[in-house]
Amino acid sequence: MSDENKNCCSPETGEPTATRSSAPMWIIVVTLVLLFTGGLFLDSHSGWFDKNVYAPYQSREQLESIQPKSGEKQLLARGKAVYESVCGICHGSDGLGKPGQAPALAGSEWVMAKGASRLAHIPLAGVAGAIQVGGKDWNMNMAAMGAALPDEDVAAVLTYIRSSWGNKADAVTADDVKKVRAEIGKSPQPYSGSQLLKMPE
Repeated sequence: MSDENKNCCSPETGEPTATRSSAPMWIIVVTLVLLFTGGLFLDSHSGWFDKNVYAPYQSREQLESIQPKSGEKQLLARGKAVYESVCGICHGSDGLGKPGQAPALAGSEWVMAKGASRLAHIPLAGVAGAIQVGGKDWNMNMAAMGAALPDEDVAAVLTYIRSSWGNKADAVTADDVKKVRAEIGKSPQPYSGSQLLKMPE
């Protein structure tokens, strides 16, 4: 009989007893990492446990963005889509413009004018030459980007511009655009800033 067995069963040591051994540290760390990762996954995919949000959508905002819209929301959504595909390339998705390329629309006096007639002339006929925007002089050529668009799309994008990035001005209707298009005629020529300023707002 070995010394170990003797010690185990000898009268001096008594009966064998179970001892508690601590869990290895790596198991604790792995468990905490798994719990943390699982919490992040639930947080980003649960929609805050909103019963109206379900896979594959992750938030109420994402779900609302694809829902059919009506009224002003529909107009702004349409305007944003047109802006991003036609205007945002030069003026920026944030409306802050691009140095040497296009002026900012955010805070622009042209955008926030009382009426939209002067503003509507710009996408329907274009701009050529000197124009001052936000106190800065620009010498630019802008094509008639809205000439080929339906009146409804031009109205939607102008409404979007006039109500985004801190701008607060009245909506533009398709009838407003139609009226300006009739004034311009079938062969629009780009306007300079001075010519635009002679027009009523």
